[in-house]
Amino acid sequence: MQYGYFDDDTKEYVVTRPDTPQSWSNYLGSTEYGAIITNNAGGYGFYKSGARGRFLRLRFNSVPQDQPGRYFYLRDRDSSDYWSASWQPVGKPLGAYESTCRHGTAYTTIESSYAGIRTETTYFVPLDQDFEYWRLKVTNESDRPRRLSIFSYCEFTNQWMTQQDQVNLQYSLFIVKGGLTDDGLLRIAIHDNLTPEAGTGHEDDIGMHSWIALVGAPQAGYDTSREAFLGGYRSYHNPLAVEEGRCMNSDAYGDNACGVLQSDLDIPPGESRELLVMLGIGDANTVGKRTVAEYGSLERAAAELAAVKESWHGKLGSLVVDTPDPALNHTVNVWGLYNCLITFAWSRAASLVYNGERDGLGFRDSVQDILGVVAAIPEEARERLALMLTGQLANGGAIPVIKPFEHSPGHEAAPSSDELRSDDCLWFFNAVPAYVAETGDFDFYSLVLPYADQGEDTVFGHLRRALQFNLERRGRNQLPCGLAADWNDCLVLGYHGESLFVAFQLRLGLTVYAEVAERLGKPEEARWAMAHRKRLDAYIQSVAWDGDWFIWAITEDGTIYGTKDYPEGQVYLNTQVWSVLSGAATPAQAERCMETVHERLATPYGLMLSAPPFVKTPVQVMRSVVFNPGIKENAGIFNHTQGWGVMAECILGHGDRAYEYYSAAMPAAWNDRAEIRQCEPYVQGQTTYSIYSPRPGNTRTSWLTGAAAWSYYSATQYILGLRPEVDGLRIDPCIPHDWPGFTATRRFRGKIVDIVVTNPDGVCRGVRSITLNGEALADNLVPAGSLADHNRVEVVLG
Repeated sequence: MQYGYFDDDTKEYVVTRPDTPQSWSNYLGSTEYGAIITNNAGGYGFYKSGARGRFLRLRFNSVPQDQPGRYFYLRDRDSSDYWSASWQPVGKPLGAYESTCRHGTAYTTIESSYAGIRTETTYFVPLDQDFEYWRLKVTNESDRPRRLSIFSYCEFTNQWMTQQDQVNLQYSLFIVKGGLTDDGLLRIAIHDNLTPEAGTGHEDDIGMHSWIALVGAPQAGYDTSREAFLGGYRSYHNPLAVEEGRCMNSDAYGDNACGVLQSDLDIPPGESRELLVMLGIGDANTVGKRTVAEYGSLERAAAELAAVKESWHGKLGSLVVDTPDPALNHTVNVWGLYNCLITFAWSRAASLVYNGERDGLGFRDSVQDILGVVAAIPEEARERLALMLTGQLANGGAIPVIKPFEHSPGHEAAPSSDELRSDDCLWFFNAVPAYVAETGDFDFYSLVLPYADQGEDTVFGHLRRALQFNLERRGRNQLPCGLAADWNDCLVLGYHGESLFVAFQLRLGLTVYAEVAERLGKPEEARWAMAHRKRLDAYIQSVAWDGDWFIWAITEDGTIYGTKDYPEGQVYLNTQVWSVLSGAATPAQAERCMETVHERLATPYGLMLSAPPFVKTPVQVMRSVVFNPGIKENAGIFNHTQGWGVMAECILGHGDRAYEYYSAAMPAAWNDRAEIRQCEPYVQGQTTYSIYSPRPGNTRTSWLTGAAAWSYYSATQYILGLRPEVDGLRIDPCIPHDWPGFTATRRFRGKIVDIVVTNPDGVCRGVRSITLNGEALADNLVPAGSLADHNRVEVVLG
């Protein structure tokens, strides 16, 4: 079943049916002032932190999933009928009510038609501002004059700390005030007796202020008390004030605050009226008044929306492709990269699922997220990479979460040794080379940055400490210890148990380090790394190969996970694919273990993380047994790993299989079967239910997931094969054999590169010839120094 379509010309996804299987959401604003909005105008708003700055309320895991939100109610003053400008919350019968939602890049437009009245509402946050616009256009499509009342609605939190607002009600129900200023703005104040700078040093003891204003239409009433507006024993679908046609002009004093502004409009047949609601952070009498004076016009709102589109569309222009698969085009050209940019911004801090439990930048997730955005926003990627490097400890480990709004490099408290994770800083060997290859900024390796707790070093020195951290923490078989966790938090190894996944990461790290050392003129460092790699290879080969696949890990007591001898969790995806990515597997092992992946883990919905699921294994041995079979780490399809499987098959030259895997997990490929996947068909989800569940294909926890970066990275750098290197742009596609070719326009180091790939012999991989601006090249590396401002590269496979 299809609920919408991709409009790549406008860079929008258009939801044509409002009754989507789940709420389909979008992001507005920035990390300073952010917001989430759904196809039915549900969602919330937050200032700097989704956990500690949430000023608009959402009730998580509720029914419906996305209420309250940013609503306009409309009431016909002659018939007393009322509805909302989005299908929800009133929920008129869909036979009589039409709705279309256009999710764009940091804006959302919802159109509706009911009873001869058409509405169009656009929500967005202007660039670099701490307020948002709701622009409403109301058109009378009937043959008679219409007398309408319009009511805005949003619900403010009683405390911006979500735990205080949702749990500590004996306190938070008694600290909010709301009312109307002399200038007609609504003023919402928490701790009204305190200024934002006042207090005892406790972060709760400050003033928190919001404002809301109506522009372009006369104000007929207001409410700031939720209870007065909704009425007793009612909800968002039938507010008392809307039903009766008038606001109560209520001032919140404790309990709960809302933002309602009423305007009465008379609209002749065929005519339209437009108005603005502006909502922002700060005191209404100062910040709000000043903001409305500068930005409070329809003309200014239109200019600000155009600037938002131009800014975001410019970022998306780093790569534009035309392939035989429209779903891949939607993914690469718009939604895959947009998903990466949003995940880069918010890590795992704020969504319809993430509810403040991860406040800040999760270390290992955020390092990996850089891979998805480095071509689009290289300067921001460098800044983030430097920030994450200052989260590394002097011993080579890392603090688990970096909070940019309070991070103090050189002065952070180091976690206890039993909290350290084994994989954290090994992700730098993916992210740092990716940044340097994209930009050519090789001097980055010489940049001196502090450690989180004490001391400082060059970036190259930080990388060495990352390697030493794992080399110094090895188990009885000389493989790296799993410590508190490797990537898989469900793996219970014991602190000195050994992680094969981390061993493969370490091998990749040693290889990268040696290559960088050679370029830096440090051959002794390269020899050090390669000597360790040689020994590590021997350790891996001595204990890790089980005949048809690599094991998972070895526990502290010597138990081996992932063998033919244990009935549950026999095959683990990560160690198979990373044996290939790291180069640790012999050619025969690489082919055999990836064939096992195809036989044992591949499904129509993606690659399972492991199989069979854990059912009888004690939780003290494997924590994934807490999950239902076929979900998340218990034989579910963990979408973070799908790109790794694609990359491994591309390295082996298996273009058909790589694309089979990619398509199975590509959201856009499920657009015409959206009832199976259920979550948004334009962005990634964290987990998909596998064939071991009764609902295979269902996908959950959308938007903020490592799947975004690895999906985009694997598609662009391995399937399409447009892979930056320090010396230039390597073009090494690995595509389905029946593709006749593809075209791409790549922005690379300030130059434009138009690429035409043809495949006359129907191969998956192999460049027969390549030219740059008509001149033949010796191999498939396009030298950065040979690029003009605008270039044409022609590639023939064969």
